[in-house]
Amino acid sequence: MTLLQVEDLQVHFRTPTGVVRSVNGLSFAVDRGETVAIVGESGCGKSVTSMSVLRLIPTPPGRMAGKILFEGRNLLALPEDDMKAIRGNEISMIFQEPMTSLNPVLTVGQQICETLRLHQGMDANQANARALVMLQLVGITAPERRLQSYPHQLSGGMCQRVMIAIALACDPKLLIADEPTTALDVTVQAQILDLMRDLQKRLGTAIVLVTHDLGVVAQTAQRVIVMYAGRKVEEASVDALFAHPMHPYTQGLMDAIPKLGSSLGSESRTQLAEIDGAVPDLRKPLVGCAFASRCSRSTVLCTQTMPMTQEKASGHWVACHHVESEKTP
Repeated sequence: MTLLQVEDLQVHFRTPTGVVRSVNGLSFAVDRGETVAIVGESGCGKSVTSMSVLRLIPTPPGRMAGKILFEGRNLLALPEDDMKAIRGNEISMIFQEPMTSLNPVLTVGQQICETLRLHQGMDANQANARALVMLQLVGITAPERRLQSYPHQLSGGMCQRVMIAIALACDPKLLIADEPTTALDVTVQAQILDLMRDLQKRLGTAIVLVTHDLGVVAQTAQRVIVMYAGRKVEEASVDALFAHPMHPYTQGLMDAIPKLGSSLGSESRTQLAEIDGAVPDLRKPLVGCAFASRCSRSTVLCTQTMPMTQEKASGHWVACHHVESEKTP
């Protein structure tokens, strides 16, 4: 059953040098208990999309249009007081850079309790007891002592666990994780991903995972949305996308992943693949396919007509003029 439905989302920012079209006509859905990953290079609109769901885009200079339906309610049309009741309660978010996302002058306990008292109406004792349970849930040792700790006294991995505890304190139906493993070492990344998978199974929370790391996607998500220049270019299940990427941009991302052993031996030694060219200027209206200037398959049609997103195989959607349909008749 669909929990979140985003329809034709557009997010533009007015700047001194022109209007930046950060997200341009994005549509996707998230079912209850599902993990959907949004991937793409820096500047493609991933984080702006995640911020838009919670209506955290400053207006002005930002402007949003389209629909964001959460359990049938259009979040873009709700009064601000209603949105405040949803943020942190029904929809929570884990922000980038855990070391800078926590308030440095408040203890861990105060920051978790603030959410509980605001959204759940708990008194100080109830909130403190729930905060202790949440720290235990995310695997922090000596939780009683850590409630009194300040963020600077914790490691990056522990700060990220605290962020997850805050996000899940009110048992949200949807968790948005924006680059949850950025700036963490590989071992801690694996621990955080294991924790998120475990908590999702136990709590049934739907997750929107925003990342540029395809390895994280492979371990965590059921479905993937690939974005480029503010548009969705491909959407498929994780297995289908990794086994058979259809869009030239997705294929380029896959080719750029380092392969184990590729640098060993003179015969098999290969260079990392790269995508030639540069991302288009989002201050200029894009005519045709946004990837056309960097694509080896590009034709005149690509530069003049924007490709529609079409289902080329069962559950596999692609926005490209030159991908043949593989659906069985």
